[in-house]
Amino acid sequence: MNPADFLSLISRRHCQRAFRDEAVSRDILEAVLLAAGEAPSGKNTQPWKVTVVSGAARDGLSAALCAAFDAGEKPQPDYEYSLQPDPAEWKERARACGYALFELKGIGRQDLEARKEHGRENFTFFGAPVQLIFHLSAGAERGNFLDVGMFMQNIMLGLMAHGLGSCPQFSVAGYAGVVRESLGLGADRWVVAGMSVGWPDGAASVNTFVPERLPLADFVDWRD
Repeated sequence: MNPADFLSLISRRHCQRAFRDEAVSRDILEAVLLAAGEAPSGKNTQPWKVTVVSGAARDGLSAALCAAFDAGEKPQPDYEYSLQPDPAEWKERARACGYALFELKGIGRQDLEARKEHGRENFTFFGAPVQLIFHLSAGAERGNFLDVGMFMQNIMLGLMAHGLGSCPQFSVAGYAGVVRESLGLGADRWVVAGMSVGWPDGAASVNTFVPERLPLADFVDWRD
């Protein structure tokens, strides 16, 4: 493989937030997931599990999540995603990303109804026909999450190679209890993340959104 082509694939990956109403072949999903399973993990433990949700199961999960969101239920994830409070520079980048996305979508800072609808789109999976639910054994440690992250990145790149798009979602994991109940997962499973998967809607302006990335000098320290 041409190295430039592969690096371009990595660079071009970004979250898709609008999908066409078109099924995704199970053959493609199986091929991508099998290849993604080659991700490294501590002592080859391969701690990840993924539940592929489509069709009626997908619609049921979406309805349950939307009901919880609409009722104003407070998210109760199985784990803390980030430092509390976030370092100032992280918070600044998160705000810049959010404001830029709102601006693209024409959502004013005081338009609370539009902001709520924007948040709700996470639970309709942006119209994607497939939702992947990643889960670990309850009580999993940081290293296990590192392994799942590498597995998920492999999946996203594999999907791109087939022309598919994705959007990883901690928002779905925020309603971990709803996910477990809807999918019949046991209390011994921690919900790590969701991921919307489908064919990107090329006509949707939201899919042109690419947040600003840091220059190399801001995150690489060379020691010769």
